[in-house]
Amino acid sequence: MTTNAEAVSALKSTEPKKSFFAVLNDRFEQYAIVFGFLVFTVLINLQVVNRYMLSFVEIANITTWTEEAARYFFIYISYIGAALAIKQRSNISIDAVTRLLPKRAAKSLELATILLSFGLFYILLKGGLENCYQQFIRGQVTAALFIPTYIPYFAVPFGIALMTFRTIQVMITDCKEMDLKQILIAVGIFFALLIPAFFLSGSKAAVILFIYFALLIITGMPVAFALGAATLITTIVTDAIPLAFFSQAAFTGIDNFPIMAIPFFVAAGIIMGSGGLLRRLLNLANELVGFFPGGLALVTIVTCMFFAAISGSGPATVAAVGTMMIPAMIKQGYHPAFAAACVAAAGSIGVIIPPSNPFVIYGVVGGQSIGKLFMAGIVPGLMIGISLCLIAFIISKKHGWRGDRDRIVLKNVLKAAWDAKLALMVPVIILGGIYGGFMTPTEASAVSVAYGLIIGLWVYKDIKPKDVYNCLVESGVTQSIIIILIVMATIFGRLITIERVAEAVAAFVLSISTNKIIVLMLINVFLLFVGTIMECLAAIIILTPILLPMVMKLGVDPVHFGVIMVVNLAIGFITPPVGVNLFVASGISKLRIEEIARSIIPLLLIMIIILLLVTYIPEISLWLPSLM
Repeated sequence: MTTNAEAVSALKSTEPKKSFFAVLNDRFEQYAIVFGFLVFTVLINLQVVNRYMLSFVEIANITTWTEEAARYFFIYISYIGAALAIKQRSNISIDAVTRLLPKRAAKSLELATILLSFGLFYILLKGGLENCYQQFIRGQVTAALFIPTYIPYFAVPFGIALMTFRTIQVMITDCKEMDLKQILIAVGIFFALLIPAFFLSGSKAAVILFIYFALLIITGMPVAFALGAATLITTIVTDAIPLAFFSQAAFTGIDNFPIMAIPFFVAAGIIMGSGGLLRRLLNLANELVGFFPGGLALVTIVTCMFFAAISGSGPATVAAVGTMMIPAMIKQGYHPAFAAACVAAAGSIGVIIPPSNPFVIYGVVGGQSIGKLFMAGIVPGLMIGISLCLIAFIISKKHGWRGDRDRIVLKNVLKAAWDAKLALMVPVIILGGIYGGFMTPTEASAVSVAYGLIIGLWVYKDIKPKDVYNCLVESGVTQSIIIILIVMATIFGRLITIERVAEAVAAFVLSISTNKIIVLMLINVFLLFVGTIMECLAAIIILTPILLPMVMKLGVDPVHFGVIMVVNLAIGFITPPVGVNLFVASGISKLRIEEIARSIIPLLLIMIIILLLVTYIPEISLWLPSLM
């Protein structure tokens, strides 16, 4: 008689084994991302450890070579991760229009944008190879590692070639699901998208640039590639910038140590959200506020505030906290839409309370201190969290949603705080390291990743090596999407600078009014609108070079404006059609976006009120940075 185990074993033995190349095709990017992530995490942590613990050991120029090596690994992994994002169809795009189209038409439109992206890939690949060749014949070496410079520069052509390969695979898969008519329509749309360029050849480069960017965004093309393709078409029509700049910016635009904080903060949030740290934070929040009416709603919001100080991401906060709290709230009798709305709104705090990926991006693009921006986000983030708690309390009391006990028990609070002490240490390590002058934001973020791995693997032992692998792959894809966005925005921004778009916008706005109050109100309205249709990081990258010079002319502190911008765009996380937090909460709760959107209105209104206070009372943001 055959046992189940024997049957399963026999079944497995009959399955065809994948060849080495098939496995490589399936998992090359994943293996590379995990290896690269671990290497540059170790390198940056080694840099910090050497500075404070191994200073008596002679390791020549360790800070210089570890930083340089980490940067080069980071660049390679960013492009490799971008290829995996293409394979997984994970790139950021605006589908508000394409979602309204019939499925067959949407497929044709997607194929047309894929065909358009090949032109961008060709220019980047050709230019990248030419750069490597120039580095090779000149015999140049890097400053610290003394390796030939064509080795790090090869990241661009290698990564673009891999992205092209994965795009071809996606295209072939799509074409197999389409009939000949759909494919011909896609080819027709592709040529139709190029036609406006012939009629705009006599126009200013800025006009062509923004017309094409808007057109490609509407078609659902990923935002990063829409930026690059719009710039490429404009360049071909007007010769505004040399085509060689594309491949140069593809390397120099991200060969930047502060930008490396992004993958580390992303990884820290994902690793700690998958382990026991989050559960302990939930227990602490429950002991602190669970006895109030609407106790679970308050616990959800407070936990989001705690987790925001770890993840630096709004959607990551919603995913981590919502997975646990939305079902628990529904089970206790809360309205499902209200439960989802609480998590979605509170998740927005993830980009305001430090560490914050949007603040890192704003700091890099705007040339501002990331440490000061982190400090400036603390009070606004706390204000939003407390205000959301107040609204949730009022709504819960009205509906009779009670807490799980009658009063707070100090003994239990202290016990929960002690149990969560290792989780609470994360913001202390990050912020204390930065503001104490011990670490840069990038170093602090790398230390937080190492800390999360140590706690999860060897202290709590609730993360397995397989979990680490999955977390690092997810982190690699997420950060690569952001990094490629930065690359394309660097190219896009170059054209904006040459065409003096920022000056033109400033002149137009200031012709309406030179009153700072009115101008800031107009900017708020504009940013709130942008937040409804564009992802937060993309908006910051595109708009900061345009808006920041203008507000600085009016005497607005650039750190204060960074907070205004991020709070505005944080509200965009919960406003359709692009509200990412709404989509994440919808996926967890299995509710339609419209249902959650109705319940989120009171929470949205209180966030707008806090935005106005932050806008017109600069001290709210600038008080803590002034103490640095």
